[in-house]
Amino acid sequence: MITFLKAEKQHQHSNGGGWVANTAVVAASAYIGPDALVYGDARVYGNARVCDHAQVCSNAQVYGDAQVYGNAWVYGNARVYGNARVCSHAWVSGNAQVCDNAWVCGDAQVYGDACVCSHALVYSTAQVYGNARVCGDARVYGDALVSGNAWAVSPLYIQGTRHAITNSAYGFLNVGCIKLSFSEWKKQYKAIGKQQGYTPAQIKEYGALIKFAMKIGKAAKRGK
Repeated sequence: MITFLKAEKQHQHSNGGGWVANTAVVAASAYIGPDALVYGDARVYGNARVCDHAQVCSNAQVYGDAQVYGNAWVYGNARVYGNARVCSHAWVSGNAQVCDNAWVCGDAQVYGDACVCSHALVYSTAQVYGNARVCGDARVYGDALVSGNAWAVSPLYIQGTRHAITNSAYGFLNVGCIKLSFSEWKKQYKAIGKQQGYTPAQIKEYGALIKFAMKIGKAAKRGK
């Protein structure tokens, strides 16, 4: 049951027995597993499946042949459709879209206005957000943070001894949660390293990794 709703404000779906708030809309063709929840103004239709302990809520929509399962959550104004899969402990929220044959799994999060499509895979503890578009056969994983631009191939990701380095947008690097342009990192990596408690050896390591990332990563387009 949906524990925060009174019994008369919810019902079990005819296809699967999962609990659905009376405010939500679930088509007879959609499957809602016995432990899954759909509430708020969410919509699940087509041949979509919500299984295990997954939840779909707020104004989210899951449709087509999409599947949400495990302990995954889809909420906000998010859309999951096509043959997309959202599973494990993944979250999809905001105005994000996961579609086509894309997968979001593990502890990954997709939010903001981000889109994960085609055969892309976002997993582990990665985050895709902002106006980022991950498509094609791209893979985003580990502690990667991708926040902008379109990525048809996997964005550069380097795991150092402390924080991961991600080419999070064209011309930008994330070192952990700190996002700066290539030129800003070149000027400030030593000072930031000291502020973050890096050892001299680690500052030297990250200086070399940042230099390497700027060399092979995607730079900002001219005029941008």
